[in-house]
Amino acid sequence: MSLFLIVALPFLGALLPGVMNSAGRSACAGVTFTVTLAAFVGLLTNLPAVLAGRVVTAGIDWMPALGLNVTLMLDGLGFFFALLILGIGLLIIAYGRHYLSREDNMGEFFTYLLLFQGAMVGIVLSDNILLLLVFWELTSLSSFLLIGYWKHLPEGRQGARMALTVTGMGGLAMIGGMLILGNIVGSYDLSVILQNREMIQASPLYLPALILILLGCFTKSAQFPFHFWLPHAMAAPTPVSAYLHSATMVKAGIFLMARMWPVLSGTPEWVAIVTTAGLITMVLGAVIALFKHDLKALLAFSTVSHLGLITMLLGTGTAFGAMAAVFHILNHATFKAALFMSAGIVDHEAHTRDIRRLGGLRALMPVTFVIATLAALSMAGIPFLNGFLSKEMMLEEAHHTVLYGSHWLVPVLATAGSLFSAAYCFRFIGHTFLGPVRDDYPHKPHDPGPGMWLPPAILVVLVVVIGVAPFLAEPFVKIVTASVLGMAGEVPEAHFKIWHGLVPALYMSIIAVVGGLLLMTVFKPLLRLWEATPRPEAKVIFEAIVEAAARVSQVVIHGLHNGSFTRYAMIAMVTMIAAGYHAWVTGAVGEATRTMQAAGPVPIAGWAMLVAATVALVILHRNRLLALILIGIVGLMVSVGFVYLSAPDLAMTQFTVEVVTIILLLLALNFLPNRTPVESTTLRRVRDAAIAVAGGLATFALSWHYLLRDAVSTPISEFHLANSYKGGGGTNVVNVILVDFRGFDTYGEIIVLGIAALLIYALTETLLDGPVRRRLLNREPDQPQAGDRHPMMMVVVTRVIMPVVIMVGFYIFLRGHNEPGGGFIAGLIVSIGVVMQYMASGFAWTSARLKYPYHGVIGAGVLVAGFTGMGSWFVSKPFLTSDFTYVRIPPFDKFELATAALFDLGVFLAVVGAVMLSLESFSRLARRTDTPDTEYPMDIDPSRTEGPLENVTALKEGN
Repeated sequence: MSLFLIVALPFLGALLPGVMNSAGRSACAGVTFTVTLAAFVGLLTNLPAVLAGRVVTAGIDWMPALGLNVTLMLDGLGFFFALLILGIGLLIIAYGRHYLSREDNMGEFFTYLLLFQGAMVGIVLSDNILLLLVFWELTSLSSFLLIGYWKHLPEGRQGARMALTVTGMGGLAMIGGMLILGNIVGSYDLSVILQNREMIQASPLYLPALILILLGCFTKSAQFPFHFWLPHAMAAPTPVSAYLHSATMVKAGIFLMARMWPVLSGTPEWVAIVTTAGLITMVLGAVIALFKHDLKALLAFSTVSHLGLITMLLGTGTAFGAMAAVFHILNHATFKAALFMSAGIVDHEAHTRDIRRLGGLRALMPVTFVIATLAALSMAGIPFLNGFLSKEMMLEEAHHTVLYGSHWLVPVLATAGSLFSAAYCFRFIGHTFLGPVRDDYPHKPHDPGPGMWLPPAILVVLVVVIGVAPFLAEPFVKIVTASVLGMAGEVPEAHFKIWHGLVPALYMSIIAVVGGLLLMTVFKPLLRLWEATPRPEAKVIFEAIVEAAARVSQVVIHGLHNGSFTRYAMIAMVTMIAAGYHAWVTGAVGEATRTMQAAGPVPIAGWAMLVAATVALVILHRNRLLALILIGIVGLMVSVGFVYLSAPDLAMTQFTVEVVTIILLLLALNFLPNRTPVESTTLRRVRDAAIAVAGGLATFALSWHYLLRDAVSTPISEFHLANSYKGGGGTNVVNVILVDFRGFDTYGEIIVLGIAALLIYALTETLLDGPVRRRLLNREPDQPQAGDRHPMMMVVVTRVIMPVVIMVGFYIFLRGHNEPGGGFIAGLIVSIGVVMQYMASGFAWTSARLKYPYHGVIGAGVLVAGFTGMGSWFVSKPFLTSDFTYVRIPPFDKFELATAALFDLGVFLAVVGAVMLSLESFSRLARRTDTPDTEYPMDIDPSRTEGPLENVTALKEGN
């Protein structure tokens, strides 16, 4: 199966649970299970290639110039993690079907689960670090939804926010590190980065990149000092805890450290940072877990501890350490997911997770007891279970690891961590299942049906099989290890077996197990000592930091963003002027290479009118209507300037934009006072005038400099002139740039234009009710109104010229690729024609004849432009690559067909829709504020009796 389909299936399947929710709980879970099973089977189809040591790849060059390629890679490491994600995902889905109550929205739950599943599969299969970053952030967002699934629980909401904050901040740091890494290598493809170990480690940017990437890994995998978020995420339903926080999400950071191991490991910085963080997390998590009374809290801190163990193994930088880490990832996923599901069963049946209220469940829940005990003993490192094997390998690696010049530091701490790990495992078993049966359980416990115990039982079978016959897992673990090592090392020759002889690791293991049993004999006094000992609480520290950051942010925001546009403009202008002045005085300004051209009387006259209109605007700006007229004059003079400088496309665009803008602003002025009040002091106006003059002089100096000097390098315009026809099939360079060379920019611009129109629509909706509408209605009763609001002359003229405008717009659209014109200008021309109908006959009459919603016109434009761009993917070309050809249809002459015309059609529709939606918004506002209007095309009193009755009837019908 294609790698793209494997990644896409969970995302596509996320649409189904919500649809199937009404069909029943089993149907909802069944469709989720089927989607995951399809992806799992598709993954297995690539197993032969992975076992043969090949790397399966798939990719699309989306924006290769920016390194944005959608490329996927499946090697041993990616297959291993995808197998865990999808395989354990199947068991979690089956378990969740029976765990969730009837009050829980199962469609919503499984939708979130599939989104998370797809994001995790995307991470482990990504071959482009930018694509990996996208999936990385998706895991944070989808896990936020899963952790906070029980919205009615405050601890669920708090845990979700904490997880999103910590992992999100780490993700931001990792983005910086990945960008640095891509900049060092010159590529953002992982397959390229992983082949440049020497280049990366020799770069002066290696350490910043390493620290930033490790911040992302440590926050995601709950390494010290970011370990505190994981236990608070246990407020989520148990299937979420079993899936996210034992087998998948928290393993994302581990995966990335393993993926980047070939190029980042082996340096003193890597060993010091990663090994130290892993050791501290391992020991600290184990100690805290021992004294937790909540079953899920105990398992959460045990997860933190074991993640620290894996991190420590990767930090040693040796091939054996990497192999031990891979093996423990496998073992931990099996026994920890089984333990979480077992804890969920206890909670589900006994209605409590508090160990102090449990005990004696062995007799009441024998099946759950066997499953949980085997999984816990494996986590404790007891022989003939898989956890023992990887723990022995960890202790062997710790025995040979030197840290900070000490030969005993790592072995001692690793043994201590294993000792506390064994202790909390024994407590989990003894205080939950052993002892006498109690009579004060919150609910009488018993074993559930196979729907809940079978999924963890399957995992426990793997725990036992791998523990008894480790040679079965050895080949696969070594294949995965080879992918981790890459070109940085050879897979160790060591074999997986239960007995390795009387080696130091065995003695360390015995000390850990015996020490764990001894701790349990003195647990009660240790617990009292623990509870009496003052210690920092990570949650309190985190909340204090967040609160302090919020207060600082409020001070900064209120100081800078106080709602004064004048202040914003002043800060921006002063900053730009200062930066420009610094560049001017520190840069090298060469001698002028061009001479001044003689200016004729016409340009001087135009310049004088432009200056006069600008000065008049500054002086008379308080009269809003007069200011708007002066703005129109300035815009039209700019259009004349474009004509004089032989830029007809720009002139047409400027002219049509000016007309549409002035009309819309005139409509907006209908709801504003006639004059702008004086609000600023004389001193502030003097300050603003000085800044404006300085900005004008700076702009003039910059223009003067560039107009009198040749470009240092070949201008990009020469490339466009030379390739406009050859590459885009058009002789109008401006239009070819808009729809071909810079088509992506234009595509973004029409989207922004549509969003702006939708915002205008939304803002006017807020003005239709409440106090704002009452203020609009609070007009002076003697305010003069137009006596002839819809004159017959204007109505007739606009009806006559409407088809002419449409024809002109159609002509401008068709000629745009080779002559001045194009979709943008044509859209504005047609919009002006439609606007004239509103002006002539009013909002009510025109809107009543509206056949197509302008929202849909905007959407159609964006979709047409987008689908045109995606069409290039079918011929293996980048997004928005255009093509053209010439055809001859008798009896017509040969003519050109270009895909850019379809893109230009999308631009045309988006422009028309945006302009008309803005106008319609103002029209709705006018109608809702009781502004009088008529349903007739012109101002004819329908009560008049003069003239033939049929004429009056015809006028009423709008004919």
